[in-house]
Order: sequence, then structure tokens, then C-alpha cells
Amino acid sequence: MVVLPRHGVRARRLPRRLARDRRARGSDPRETAVLRCTQAPPTTARRIGVVPSTSLIRRIAALASVTALAATLAACSNDPVAEQYLAGDNKGYIAGEFQVQEIAPDQRGEPVEWAGMTEAGDDLSSDDVAGDVTVVNFWYASCAPCRAEAGDLESVWQKHQDDDVSFVGINTEDQPEAARAFAETYGVSYPSIIDAESGAVKLAFAAATPLQSTPITLVLDREGRVAARIIGKLEGASILDTLVSDTLDESV
Repeated sequence: MVVLPRHGVRARRLPRRLARDRRARGSDPRETAVLRCTQAPPTTARRIGVVPSTSLIRRIAALASVTALAATLAACSNDPVAEQYLAGDNKGYIAGEFQVQEIAPDQRGEPVEWAGMTEAGDDLSSDDVAGDVTVVNFWYASCAPCRAEAGDLESVWQKHQDDDVSFVGINTEDQPEAARAFAETYGVSYPSIIDAESGAVKLAFAAATPLQSTPITLVLDREGRVAARIIGKLEGASILDTLVSDTLDESV
């Protein structure tokens, strides 16, 4: 497994058909900017004529660290991470955290088999996307990072939808009406499985890869194995585009 520091039968094409139907409604994707506070407050030091003991130095350093942390978090009032830390909230995601993991072909697990019903009432399963490189995004409507990344996900889907690529959302919290409203608002044209009640799809993927937060985006290879994992909000469409392209280029 490599951590990047920055950032089969083809008879049925259900995801693409659903996508085209939704695109006909003419919604435009929206993007949400995420503000970050990147600078800690400056610290000052005053020289004194007496050299303190080692234990005193350690106490002063510890006190300075705590004070600096509190000041930094207070200064970052627009930073979602700081706000969650100060409020002690646990909302199922950590805003601002982002990590990309790629898995070498010889280190991937077994293919993931999944099935469910979309927000439009259509059955959709791993059989429907067999042979495709498949992007699976776990999300729910009130998740702020999910809203922020929706435009980037859609743009990568639009680029690759004719390249043996499928996109599937897995909604873990909402009912179909809320998922459809989200798709209309943010211009999402690929289908999402409603998994709030049974949790069966999430359970199927959890057996193959950790799903400790939302959003998480997985890239599955043509065999249905997890080839890459994006933890947290997608920090730019080019990252997912590269992962999809790399997986497409792998020999079958």
C-alpha cells in the first residue's frame, strides 16, 4: 500500500442510463470552498539572567505548548477542524483531513459483491458494473465535505463515463427523497444506492477496506477489487481523475 503525500459481461449499462436520465434535468454542479487556517500565532521569548533548571524548562515548554494550541484554535475560528475540536463534536467525519491510498494489484483483496436499490427505485449491483473501473462514494446529504466534493466527483464522471467507468454513490443516512434533492441541487447525474436502513452495502465493503469516516471514495479495478481509497473530502478532481486513469491503464 502506497500513501500519496499530496493530495465479465457488459450487457447492462444501468448506471450510465440512469446518469443520462438525470443529466436531462439540467442541474448544474455547485462547489463549496473550505476555508483553512494555516498559521499559528507568533510566540515571543524574553532572555533572563538566570539559567532555569531542566525540570523548569520542561514545565515552561509544556505550558507554552498548551497556550499556543489554545491560541491557534481560537484564531482559527473559520477552520472546521478547530471548531470541532473546541466543541467536542463527533459527526462521523473530520473536516479537512485528507489522505489517498493506492493498493498494488498483487496486494488487493477479493472482489466486493454488493447490491441495493437506488434513489430512483432501480436495482443496482456489482454485476451491473462488472468489467468496469468503478468509483464508489460513501456520502449523506447533511455531510458538509460530501456537499463540497460533489462537483469534483461529477466532473470526473462526466470525463470518464464512456471509458468503461461507472460511478455509484452509497447513501448511508438518507431516504430516497433527500438523496434525489441532493442530486438535483448539486448536479449529480450518477445513481446512489440508499443503504440507510439495511447497511448491507456498507457492510460488504467494510469487510474489504476500513470505512471509519464519511466521505470515503473507493476506486475498484475491473475485477471489483479495491485499488485506491480516498479518505475525507476529495481535494480536487485531478486526484480522482489520476486514480481512475491509472486503474484503467492496468492490464486485465
